[in-house]
Amino acid sequence: MSNIIKKTGLILLGVIAGMMLSLNFSAIAKKDNIDAIHPLPIEELRTFAQVFGRIKSDYVEAVEDKKLITEAINGMLVGLDPHSSYLDKDEYKELQIGTQGEFGGLGIQVTMEDGVVKVISPIEDTPAFRAGIKTGDLIVKLDDTVVKGMSLNEAIKLMRGKPNTSIKITIVREGESEPLVFNLVRDIIKIQSVKSKIIEPGYAYIRITQFQEQTGENLATAIKTLFAENKGDMKGLILDLRNDPGGLLNGAVAVSAAFLPENSLVVYTEGRSADARMKLHANPEFYLRGPDEDYLKGLPAEVKTVPMITLVNGGSASASEIVAGALQDHKRSIVMGSQTFGKGSVQTILPLGNNTAIKLTTARYYTPNGQSIQAQGITPDILDETGNNDEQRLREADLNRHLSNGKKTEKKSVSETGKTELKPTDEKNEKKNKDKKNKAPIEFGSEDDLLLKQAMNYFKGIVTLPEKKSDAKTES
Repeated sequence: MSNIIKKTGLILLGVIAGMMLSLNFSAIAKKDNIDAIHPLPIEELRTFAQVFGRIKSDYVEAVEDKKLITEAINGMLVGLDPHSSYLDKDEYKELQIGTQGEFGGLGIQVTMEDGVVKVISPIEDTPAFRAGIKTGDLIVKLDDTVVKGMSLNEAIKLMRGKPNTSIKITIVREGESEPLVFNLVRDIIKIQSVKSKIIEPGYAYIRITQFQEQTGENLATAIKTLFAENKGDMKGLILDLRNDPGGLLNGAVAVSAAFLPENSLVVYTEGRSADARMKLHANPEFYLRGPDEDYLKGLPAEVKTVPMITLVNGGSASASEIVAGALQDHKRSIVMGSQTFGKGSVQTILPLGNNTAIKLTTARYYTPNGQSIQAQGITPDILDETGNNDEQRLREADLNRHLSNGKKTEKKSVSETGKTELKPTDEKNEKKNKDKKNKAPIEFGSEDDLLLKQAMNYFKGIVTLPEKKSDAKTES
């Protein structure tokens, strides 16, 4: 038996070494700035081969080689940071479908924490949002299947499915003594990327729910319509990025370019390879996805100068943070709300063949003034005064294995500062806090939207805008 294990291990060691050498030389051929070829970790590969052999010979049930190798790949990527992962055929296809704004499921942005699925944010107008799923909820069971021990991708697979099929989700929520059970019916999740309206004469409202392939074009249409309806007499524009989890980078550049002067720096990235170091400007070459006509051409000139307020909160992540940071650094818009999520890392999709791919973190995002978004987020010019307790929301800095800020300026996570800890309160306050947690989500842009009212008060001079301090020059 030991000879079989030894032979299996040696063969596997040779295969792995050959694969790594091939990948290493392939990468070097593509990236001429690599410092040196790192030697293969022979001892660690030998240990891997021994473990593989022991599983093949001694595990209680026979396991296919494909499963073991796939799980090993998963483990390598999941161990890096919360956003790197292996995408099998189905997951790769779902990723491509998701960027087009339509898929079958429940409508929840999730992450994995301590072996359970944690809700980052429900998506507006979806079954999860309507049922009252909240940020910070821990999903512990899907139907009768316990989530503990699953990978995030496995849990997402169970939640997604054909429309009109049902699933029972068991949730643990802070402040609740018993688990909560939700019976949800899957639906086609059609995410309307851009919503817009005239709040009152002279004041326009644009909400971006997610950055998709058509976001730039939809925004351009909305801007033209709003300015035409208002006959050019626009006094203020509110851009709402709350609970926007991000999406495609070119969409963020397009949205920024709609409001910034041409060629303004929107964002830059820093990574180890030359491909990961980019400067993206408000220019068609950085937001068009081909030889298409520039859909931002012909926008009313006033859109570059109309007074703006951008609304953000702890659910504003990634691409929405890029937009808020660019508009803030160029002093184009006042940013109002609460500290954003802090997802400032770049994930590159690297196809592997066989319709599979890896999603690998390759760089960090920086605002035009050089501020790292990662694990820090965008700090508003004006804090939310509506008392929505957004400081209790899950953020990037709270995720296990989150990537560091990169400039030693990372703020303490919500949990580290103790803001999520419940301090002793009297019975009346406890009931008040519980009622607030169980209150139905506010519809952004509605009459009940207190932060929107706060923004309108600033526009109308009911409350004076504070002067924004800046000690850095905007890079261009």
